[in-house]
Amino acid sequence: MENKIFVGNLPFKIRGAELKDLFTEFGEVTDATVILDKFTKRSKGFGFVEFADEEAAKKAVAGMNEKDVDGRPLTVNIAKPRE
Repeated sequence: MENKIFVGNLPFKIRGAELKDLFTEFGEVTDATVILDKFTKRSKGFGFVEFADEEAAKKAVAGMNEKDVDGRPLTVNIAKPRE
């Protein structure tokens, strides 16, 4: 599961397609999901990106953590399994 990353502090206007576009430079993105509030359908400001391989995920963390996107510094790290 080292090929899935958590992306926090996302601008609220970003959706899955834009999230995927942000990370394609690091490798093949197999899935990109922005988490939405189930009642309002608005972004909660975080999401997950899954890569085809672990190396691409590590490159994405190194390249995108603290990167400014629309005035917000992203928090990017390897996703932890749900408990």
